[in-house]
Amino acid sequence: MKILLIAMHICALYFVLQWLTNFEQAQKQAAEKHELILLNFSGSDWCSPCIRLRKEIFESESFNKMADGNLVLVDADFPRLKKNRLSEQLQKQNDRLAEKYNRDGHFPYTLLLDAKGNVLKSWEGYPREGATAFINELQTEINDNH
Repeated sequence: MKILLIAMHICALYFVLQWLTNFEQAQKQAAEKHELILLNFSGSDWCSPCIRLRKEIFESESFNKMADGNLVLVDADFPRLKKNRLSEQLQKQNDRLAEKYNRDGHFPYTLLLDAKGNVLKSWEGYPREGATAFINELQTEINDNH
């Protein structure tokens, strides 16, 4: 029995939801499942607050539990290193998303959207209040908009 509980705990630690890169697919999925979209602009290989946000919040068990069944996650990444270069098509899509939602070029920049792409809430930078407060605030926004 202890082994089973330990195995379940280990599995829970590695439960990380998939982040989509196709915004249109995310909108379709959000509409079908009656979920909201969390769009995150990041610089995965150069932006230290972006890397910290991903590791400390977006990969956390509490975030993933809250997001599961509530959010469609979208990553609009802008890497700088040649080895991490995006496909031309994905780069163009991310540029279009930035033109629409992140004209000032903030990183990280996170938006909560409805399935039609309307902005419900946005967060600039790493949340100063910390992971728990950010997740709670996001949960409140989800509750208010469902």
